[in-house]
Order: sequence, then C-alpha cells, then structure tokens
Amino acid sequence: MLIGVPKEIKTREYRVGMTPAGVRSLVAHGHKVIVEKNAGEGSGISDDKFVRAGATIVDTAADAWSADMVVKVKEPLKQEYGFFRKDLILYTYLHLAAEPELTRELAAKGVAGVAYETIELPDGTLPLLRPMSEVAGRMSVQVGAQNLEKAHGGKGVLLGGVPGTRRGRVVILGGGVVGKSAATIAIGMGAQVTLLDVRADVMAYLEDVFGGAIETLYSNAENIEQLVMRADLVIGAVLVTGAKAPKLVTRELISKMEKGSAVVDVAVDQGGCIETCRPTTHDNPTYEVDGVVHYCVANMPGAVSHTSTWALTNVTIPYAVKLANQGVVAAAKADRGLLLGLNTFGGQITYKGVADAHGLEYVAIEKALG
Repeated sequence: MLIGVPKEIKTREYRVGMTPAGVRSLVAHGHKVIVEKNAGEGSGISDDKFVRAGATIVDTAADAWSADMVVKVKEPLKQEYGFFRKDLILYTYLHLAAEPELTRELAAKGVAGVAYETIELPDGTLPLLRPMSEVAGRMSVQVGAQNLEKAHGGKGVLLGGVPGTRRGRVVILGGGVVGKSAATIAIGMGAQVTLLDVRADVMAYLEDVFGGAIETLYSNAENIEQLVMRADLVIGAVLVTGAKAPKLVTRELISKMEKGSAVVDVAVDQGGCIETCRPTTHDNPTYEVDGVVHYCVANMPGAVSHTSTWALTNVTIPYAVKLANQGVVAAAKADRGLLLGLNTFGGQITYKGVADAHGLEYVAIEKALG
C-alpha cells in the first residue's frame, strides 16, 4: 500500500502523523511511504531522517494526499477537502460530532474515515486518544495558571499560594484521562482541587490515588453551580466517545464567577462542555466572557509537538500497519476496536454519535461493510 503523510496546516499545529520509526515499520511490511516536504520540521524531524528510514519526500500536499491511505494528526481543513476521493483511507483525529461540513464531505466523497478517537479496546478505553488527553490535561493547568496572572487578564492568583494566603481553587469537570492528568499537575502545584464525576468507582479510584490532596463530588447541577462560582480555574474534561460533549456550565453560571477567573475547555474539539466555549487557536488562544478568561484551543498538544508526536505515533502506528497489511475492510472485520474507528464508509455515516449530532442517517458499520 502507498501511505501518504501530509504536513499539518492547522494554525500552529507542529505535530506530524508519523515518525521515522513508523516509516520503518511500514516499509518493513512491504509498503511505501511518501512524506510531504518539511512535514516533520515542527517536531524536530528532518526530511533526511524520514529518507533514512525508507520514506520518499514529495514536494506538495497533493502528492502526499494521492496515496491509498493518508495518515495525519488533525481533522482536514476546508482547503484539503478537494483531496477527498472514493477508496481513500483517511486515518487521523476526526472529531466529526463537532464538524458537520467535514462529515458531509467525507460521506459524499466515499472516504473511509478512521478516527483515532473512537478506536476502542475491549474494556472501553480509547488507546489512541489517551496520550493526547494526558498531554492536554497536564497542559490545561499550566495554561490556566498563566491566564490567572494579572498580565493575562486574570485575577492575579497563584495556584499554590504562599504561606499566609489561600491556595487557588481548581475545579475539574470529569475524572477520565484528562481530568486525572489535570489533577496530577494541579495538586503538584499546590492548588485546592475538586473533581466532579458521575461514576462512583472513578471517584473512589482518584481518592485512593491522590488521598487527601483531592476532593471528589458527584457531578450534578447543584454541585457544579456551587463550585464553579467559587473557582479560580475551571477545567472542562468531559468526554462522550464520538459524540458532542454535554454543556455542564451555562452562560448564566459563567456570569456568576469572579472577574479574572479562568476556564480551560479541553472538550472544545467535541463541541465543549462550557456553553461560552468556542474554538480558538494558538495565535489567539483566549477571549473574555463577563470578565472570565476562556482558553479553548482545539489542538492544545500541538504546542508541545516533540512530546505529542512521539506519544501519539507510538499508539497509532500498530493500527496503521494493520490497515496497510489487510486493507480497511479486512482489518476492521478482524479487529472490533478498529471497526469502531470507522466513522464514515462507502458514503455512509457509520458512527451513531456522529450521525445523531448532525441529524443524519446512521448506517451500522457492519451493514456498510457487508
């Protein structure tokens, strides 16, 4: 199979869909890999390193997209829609529940869209989402702390405080990978941390891990309102696999927060769990609503591209090898987790959460594959 790796074009997206190690793995299985010129530059990977691993460097995005399978990091932007075609396998983060136009384009062109974020293991975990969730969760506290500084529009609170002053109050909505990672950093910085979730077993686990350094509460409207109003930093870390995130923090509640407080919505690429959230970029990462600083960058891990590229490709390449060796149909039929990754196939929407988000017809992937 011919595998293409185009350069990412999202604003300040420095990751790349494959490392030289990934190239070497695919070439060892008899496949050919073409990489767009300078695609790895933002992650510190020169074209020479790709060539030494067995790849061929191509001059344009069109060349890279001409492959049988395209391996990326982020969802395609409008200027890439023209590369879509029947029989193309697109293997990347898609987040289609928040992308109606992209969803329709992939279906209309007959693209087999394999989404990193919906590939599941038998225990329900999401192996290709996990490493970037860990990165984004850790970053959320880092950028939140910065945006609490007065110079960045914040109230001027140091999360860890100093003797004789109160510690910053951090509220985390969701106790999954993002929430746990955020709690790790917030606790390490000395903040007062409260995490809300609806799963008793998750809360018990987090209290066991963090002990008295964290408070867990059941996530309901009453608790959310009371905690968010007092919070210095609110981190949205809610995920519903393949579907839009629920709106847990309303516009009205944001207006009740102290001026200069900050929110970081890590769920923004799935529509966000904070009503006032809208996607931002690394160039213009924040905006204010009722005096509350909002950080809603949809590709947070792109800012730490060296860490993120290796963390991501460590888990994506084994599935890429399966897709290349067997083809998308056989690979999906042989691996239930990979089957769940197929969001579009044969002109159909084959992931229910995506179809429901946009009011489109859903066709079960088993039926679409035949």
